[in-house]
Amino acid sequence: MTTSPILIGYYTMLRKDIVRILRIWSQTLLPPVVTTTLYYLIFGAFIGSQIAAINGFSYMQFIVPGLVMMTVITSAYMNTVSTFYFAKWVHTLDEILVSPMPSWVVIAGFVSGGVARALMVAVLVLIVSLFFTHMTIVSLGIVIAAIVLTAILFALAGLLNGMFAKSFDAISIIPTFVLTPLTYLGGVFYSIEQLPPFFRAISLGNPVLYMVNAFRYGFLGISDVPVTTSFAVMIGIIIVLLVIVLWLFHKGSGLKN
Repeated sequence: MTTSPILIGYYTMLRKDIVRILRIWSQTLLPPVVTTTLYYLIFGAFIGSQIAAINGFSYMQFIVPGLVMMTVITSAYMNTVSTFYFAKWVHTLDEILVSPMPSWVVIAGFVSGGVARALMVAVLVLIVSLFFTHMTIVSLGIVIAAIVLTAILFALAGLLNGMFAKSFDAISIIPTFVLTPLTYLGGVFYSIEQLPPFFRAISLGNPVLYMVNAFRYGFLGISDVPVTTSFAVMIGIIIVLLVIVLWLFHKGSGLKN
């Protein structure tokens, strides 16, 4: 294929997913905004008012980046896993696969849809946060890089889950039993510096910790781990997931329901 048809194929997949996201906004955009607003109220306004400042920032300011990143992780993952599995279930994926589009374009189309939904939700959640506190931005570049890399990472993870899922119930297992514990224990609501040494060391094995702290550094300029390490972890995991997904596409594994 020439460059133009490849771009047309990619654009078509991305446009289709964005139109779907906006058409059913009450299912794709509204729930995370409502849920995060409750977090702002309960943990930020009610409980947070009783908690001392962390590194010179109010507790509300401290948790906002973590809560935004939590919605990014969930939105990117769920959009890709549900879209891919549904396409496999109704056999529209078969039509995509028999087209002359290379595998990497198909993967990019699904992943970009997850990234798009994650970014939409992130913007909405950040806007809502302004009603509860004021936020500063230390480095816009780090903010954008952290959120985009995190969205790509979990969109790829969602695609991998969708390839192995055998039913609609199966696509909810990973979010419930893996993503939820990782995000809640990933420094969203606390600094690992407040933990005993043993639990602090365990926390360093949680990849979500690095994503949350990179994003928080972009806003507040504080982080529990070196920012360079955070980006190295994210990029490393993305490369591993991408290689696995490309290999599975090449073998044809997980592409049939």
